[in-house]
Amino acid sequence: MQRGAKLGIVGGVFAGILGIAGYGVYNVLDGLNSDTASASSPAGSAKNTSPPGAKEITDTAADFLAAWSSGDTAKAAGLTDSVQTATGALTAYKDKAHVSAVKFTPGTAVGTKVPFNAAATLTFEGKTSPWTYDSTLTVIRGTSGKPVVQWKAAVLHPKLTNGATLETGPAKKPSLDFTDRNDKVLDPVKYPSLGRFFTQLRDKYATKAAGGTPGIETWIAGADGSVTETLHVITKGAGSKFPTTLDADIQAAAEKAVLQRSGSAVTALDSRTGGILAVANNPATGQNLAFGAQIAPGSTFKVLTAAALLQKGIKPGDPVPCAQQYAAPHGKPYTNVEKSSNPQADFRWDFANSCNTGFVRLSGKIGPDTLNSVADNSFGIGPTWNCGVQCVEGKVPVGSGDDMTAEMIGQGQLQMNPLIVASIAATASTGSFHQPRMVPLDVIGAPVAKAGGLSSSVTNDLRSMMHTTAVSGTAAEAMSGLNGSGCGAKTGSAEAGATQPNGWFLGYCDNVAVASVVLNGGHGGDSAGPIVAAVLKAS
Repeated sequence: MQRGAKLGIVGGVFAGILGIAGYGVYNVLDGLNSDTASASSPAGSAKNTSPPGAKEITDTAADFLAAWSSGDTAKAAGLTDSVQTATGALTAYKDKAHVSAVKFTPGTAVGTKVPFNAAATLTFEGKTSPWTYDSTLTVIRGTSGKPVVQWKAAVLHPKLTNGATLETGPAKKPSLDFTDRNDKVLDPVKYPSLGRFFTQLRDKYATKAAGGTPGIETWIAGADGSVTETLHVITKGAGSKFPTTLDADIQAAAEKAVLQRSGSAVTALDSRTGGILAVANNPATGQNLAFGAQIAPGSTFKVLTAAALLQKGIKPGDPVPCAQQYAAPHGKPYTNVEKSSNPQADFRWDFANSCNTGFVRLSGKIGPDTLNSVADNSFGIGPTWNCGVQCVEGKVPVGSGDDMTAEMIGQGQLQMNPLIVASIAATASTGSFHQPRMVPLDVIGAPVAKAGGLSSSVTNDLRSMMHTTAVSGTAAEAMSGLNGSGCGAKTGSAEAGATQPNGWFLGYCDNVAVASVVLNGGHGGDSAGPIVAAVLKAS
């Protein structure tokens, strides 16, 4: 076969475990690729040290892939710059990953890199399965002067790192069928935002699931033998049912709702228990914005600020003029985003219309640690949360002067995500704090955060103000059709140093509380509001 004709490489069934003859080939090739071999070259011959040319790159890649595909491990390893390491890795590819056959299709070289597609056949205990993936190899000039493949573990598979191996066999952890609160099995293909959480639950709680049989899978094993990632499933095991607090219908609505805006996330809670009913991110993979963001929540935080002011004796009907601009004594001036001014405004109007200056005017009613204390003692923001899955707690720092007034309107050093903000909505709607979680309390098996909640009088006033916001305030348009007596809402926009502020929205109806953020979304009622409304309508 001509070297240039090897670009279309058809693989055959691998040979058996490397034998004596194979090791002989290995020794010869190893010698040819060593500095010793070049030392015995005829006198006057110069060793080539220039970068390999295009034809050398193409031919070397073709020769390597052809040898690997045919099962000639020794020959393939001899075409690399690390014969011994490559021999072990290529042998393990057959013996540990149980790849019985493979066909490679090289792509067009880009510089010294040659991409290729691998179409492998996995065979384990009579079960076979096709497995395809893409990888890349690099051709360099070897110490002997000949072009060789630069050996890296990632040549075998792009996710493989040095010290890790590919393995195929019975799954080391049982298969789990995750069920919602109504015992309906949740398919991560249908609900793509849940994939990351199911992986976390499987890793953390699989030993607590009873029954089921393991499937046959191909995975990456770390240097310590632990499974770092499952790459392929040959046969699916019979899964044990693993209960979650999720709701399939609400989850479906959440997945659909976030598709309205890129860079968005939403979380829904059962306000009676703290059970997470739904969580969705757009994109579904990548950053977990819903549970992991650490950004200011904008005016949605005024729910907590209002609770603090109500606790200090402020009433919804107390006069609190809303000026276009206002500065607290010795503080910086603030302006309003939502509405310009209302000299006749009361506290209810300021809340419903998100009047920044009205809230700043009341800054003298609270102290530097008031918001931090109310967040901790009433809303459970401060203690560590044990959600069953990875979640980042909110932060409400102690601050005075401009730091405090900025926090009063949801800016400054506050750190929140939709999970935290949804919990604020849930606590406001019921008066009780229930730490959010995705699994039953008995499954978590560890303490969850506690907080005292709100008094009945504060809860009633807060619900009344949030209902006004949903009916006639800044949230009215988004909450159209959701303005029953059991519903309330609050909009928010948080400056983020970008072209537009992040849009926030929280809302509740009866026993479901929801919060959403849209990065660079602008006004929360326009961007995040429709997402929250769509989830509430499915509840």
